[in-house]
Amino acid sequence: MKLLKSLFYSLIIASTLLSCSEYNKVMKSEDYAKKFELANSYFDAGKYAQAMALYEQVYQRFPKQSEGELAYFRLGKGYYLSNDYYMGGYFLGQFVSRFPFSTKVEEATFLSALCSVKQSPSKSLDQTDTEIAINNLQQFVDRFPESELVDSCNRIMDRLQLKIETKSYDAVKLYSKTMNYRAAVTSSEIFLSNYPTSKYKEECEYILVNNSYLLAKNSVDSKKIERIVQTIERYRTFVADFPSSKYIKSLNSIKDEMEKQLIKLENLEAEK
Repeated sequence: MKLLKSLFYSLIIASTLLSCSEYNKVMKSEDYAKKFELANSYFDAGKYAQAMALYEQVYQRFPKQSEGELAYFRLGKGYYLSNDYYMGGYFLGQFVSRFPFSTKVEEATFLSALCSVKQSPSKSLDQTDTEIAINNLQQFVDRFPESELVDSCNRIMDRLQLKIETKSYDAVKLYSKTMNYRAAVTSSEIFLSNYPTSKYKEECEYILVNNSYLLAKNSVDSKKIERIVQTIERYRTFVADFPSSKYIKSLNSIKDEMEKQLIKLENLEAEK
C-alpha cells in the first residue's frame, strides 16, 4: 500500500513538472498557435493565471484577428473567474469597445456589469460603487432588452437598490435616535420623496411625525405655530396612508397635544 501511494505521488509530481516544463517552453517560444492551444486548454481546466499569461501574448501578436479577440475576451473573463473584479471589469469593458461587433459583446457587457456588482460595498459604506453597478446593469438591459439575462439583471438591481434604500433609512433612524430633530425631519422627507413605495415608508412617516412634534415642542415661540401646523399636517398624512397602523394611538396623543398648543398660541397672538 505504501509503495502504491509513493508511486501515485511520484506520478503526480512528474506530471506537474512535465506540465510546468511544457508551459515554460511554450511561453518562451514563437509558436503562437501552440500558445493559443495551450491557453485554451488551461482556461478550460480552470487554470486561469497560466491561461491569461498566454492569452496576453496571443492578443499582442494578433490584436485584430479572431485569436486575439477570443484571447482578449478570456483575459477579462479569467480575471472575473479569479475574483479580480477590478481587472475583470477593465478588460471586459475594453473588449466591448475594441470588438463592438463580436458575438461575445453581450456576455462581456454582462460580466463587466457583474464585476461592478461584486465591488459594491456593504450598506454601511459609501454607495457610489453600488450606483455605478446599477447603472451598468441598466445599460445592459437597455442594450439587450431581449436577452435571457435581463431578469437576472433586474433581480440584482432590486437587491442593490434596496441596499441604498436601507442605508438612507438607517441614516433617518440615526438622526432620530440621537435626537437631532431637524435632521430627522429633513432626512425623512427626502427619503419619502426618493422612495415613495419603500417597505420602510410606515416607519419613516412615523419618525417624521414624531420628530416634527419634538422639533415644534422645543422651538422658540416665533417658530412654534408654523411647526405645530406642519406636525398636524404630517399626522394627517400618516393616518391617511396607514389608518390601521400600530403607531396611531401614540400619534393621536401627539396630535391632541399639538392642537391644544396651537389654540393656546393663536389666542395669545390674538391678544397682542
